[in-house]
Amino acid sequence: MASVILDEIEARVLGSMMEKDLTTPDYYPLSLNALVNACNQKSNRDPMTNYDEETVLDAIERLRSKHLATVLTGGEHRVPKYGHRVYETLNLGRREIAVLTPMLLRGPNTLNELKVRTERMYNFDDHDAVLNAVHKLAEHEGGPMAVELPRQPGMRETRYTHLLFGEAALPPVHAHEHADGPAAAPREERLAHLESEVAALKGEMAALQAQFADFRKQFE
Repeated sequence: MASVILDEIEARVLGSMMEKDLTTPDYYPLSLNALVNACNQKSNRDPMTNYDEETVLDAIERLRSKHLATVLTGGEHRVPKYGHRVYETLNLGRREIAVLTPMLLRGPNTLNELKVRTERMYNFDDHDAVLNAVHKLAEHEGGPMAVELPRQPGMRETRYTHLLFGEAALPPVHAHEHADGPAAAPREERLAHLESEVAALKGEMAALQAQFADFRKQFE
């Protein structure tokens, strides 16, 4: 079992901070407004959420008690800023964090999906490099953090998921999935690449909007 256990809200908040740390470092650590927006993004998230500030703050406090989050105040930080402590507390490197992030934000992923969804976080050379990072998570000294799922009927590729819920995080069930057949995997792979590109653009836009809102508050 993993050394820390998260609930679904904590996983979304932590994964959002990890993602922004790797993809938009100029806007990290995050203001509360930016963190709420990151959690509730309409792209690159499954399931969709609509957390309010109180929900996110409560999750931050629980993550702080687990030494996975920090709050920066004073000095150059005119408003509180929020960041993760995964490097220190879980002793993970950038490669492992890059692979763990889409698992926290999207649930189970194929190797191809992980390769696509980590493009802006870490430059993996190939699928073997991604798989090596997954294996490091699975063999973590503090307890396994990732696992290979049994191949599902109609799916051509194996999926990998995190264990930070205390058990394997399974994919959300959507009504349309009951009709999925052998063609589902290739379609998902193509969509994964498009989703990654759209998510990158939307994430950068949300970060800019949150940064501008914080800047404007200084003069109100």
